[in-house]
Amino acid sequence: MKEKNKRKIGTKYEEIAANYLKEQGYKIIERNYHNKYGELDILAEKDFTLIVVEVKFRSNDLFGDPSEAVDRNKQYRIYRTTMFYYMEHGYELDYPCRYDIIAIYGNGTIKHIENAFEC
Repeated sequence: MKEKNKRKIGTKYEEIAANYLKEQGYKIIERNYHNKYGELDILAEKDFTLIVVEVKFRSNDLFGDPSEAVDRNKQYRIYRTTMFYYMEHGYELDYPCRYDIIAIYGNGTIKHIENAFEC
């Protein structure tokens, strides 16, 4: 039951993030992409660049800033998942890619961190 509720909450905030990105001129390619390496919340394109977006929500700051949840291990899983996505969808390895984080706070504030990390 708890896992279903987490997924429902995650889907809600991913929808908010996707709408925000559309308003900023991004084209949403895919959401909740899964492969054997992991999950990518949102895949978008803008300015001939694939943008991989990790969405994090926190209702309060008790556990820190939402963006802090994307540690080195999470970054590496996102990178491996992205490389598999590239191969599966026919992207050339030299096609530009950027990793962003969208942090959503309990008060509704959205913080978009472009180029949040590199792999």
